[in-house]
Amino acid sequence: MNETIPIRQGEGIDQKSLKQFVLNQLSDIPDDNIEVRQFPSGKSNLTYEIRMGEWEAVLRRPPFGPLPPKAHDMKREYELLNNLYTCFPLAPKPYIYSDDKTIIGSPFYIMERKKGLTLNDDLIRKKNMTIQDKQLISQLMIDAIVELHNVDYKKAGLENFGYPQGFIERRLQNWINRYDRYKTDDIKVIDHLIKWLANNIPKPQEPTLIHHDFKLNNVLLSDDSKSITAILDWEMATIGDPLFDLAASLSYWVEVTDSDLLKNSLETTTAQAGFISRKEFLESYANKTNRDISSFNYYLALAYFKIAVTQQQIYYRYKTGATQDYRFAKFQDSVKNLIIYAEKLTQNKNL
Repeated sequence: MNETIPIRQGEGIDQKSLKQFVLNQLSDIPDDNIEVRQFPSGKSNLTYEIRMGEWEAVLRRPPFGPLPPKAHDMKREYELLNNLYTCFPLAPKPYIYSDDKTIIGSPFYIMERKKGLTLNDDLIRKKNMTIQDKQLISQLMIDAIVELHNVDYKKAGLENFGYPQGFIERRLQNWINRYDRYKTDDIKVIDHLIKWLANNIPKPQEPTLIHHDFKLNNVLLSDDSKSITAILDWEMATIGDPLFDLAASLSYWVEVTDSDLLKNSLETTTAQAGFISRKEFLESYANKTNRDISSFNYYLALAYFKIAVTQQQIYYRYKTGATQDYRFAKFQDSVKNLIIYAEKLTQNKNL
């Protein structure tokens, strides 16, 4: 299964300049022809495979076009991984960071190439995965997020990578501001949703290191699908409320009985026999961590609002021509669907 594609139109990088940088800055790299391909699945930062002879690595850079303030901070992502990979082996080891925009047009960093498979419908069919296989993968996801939340972030030197006090309040206001900045369509229920989220913030949990985007397509599995080999895309990792991290994960955990509002807006790999339900995932996490999950519905509504805002930003870039990636055209509808679904959660105490 080919994990990469030729570089998409409008997202190319100067390969000659990049090759010279790699040879100058990293040791024991063969002076061979450089080959650069793109990983197709990411919708935020752009990720490329670099090959020179037998050497291979991964390059991360921000997307093209106008960017939100403080978003897509390559230096921060590099430094976080540089502290984390030694105590949390599922994080890739970063090699080098550069803010020299003359090389490829933006800041970027290069890291190790972690090997593994990304779970999706095609992989499930190809490997003829059983119900037991999918139950095991569900458990692997639970164990990985529990392990992440157990990282002693102070010992890892990550204490300054977040501001846990007022975490939810700041995140909510940030996403409200972003939604207003990149708004393109009127959505009737948005005002009620925002008001409810602002007025019902729960008592915060003890802060932990959180990934902020922990989901199946940011995880690599071993060839036999019996272990996780890597967790990717750490751009939003911070110190904050672990229940929000869990809600961010479960907001992508679509079930077969879910509303079309979700099924038409998110990947539906988990909506098949074998994958556990969101409720089972949540209860297993609670049993392993002894955390109070009584207010979890709030976190889930907030997580869907966050996804909607993220998609709105991307749709805005598509609509204004900053990206020509056709995948983003459908976000006009999915943003509306997710906001409507999040608003429905404000009226329902169940998952």
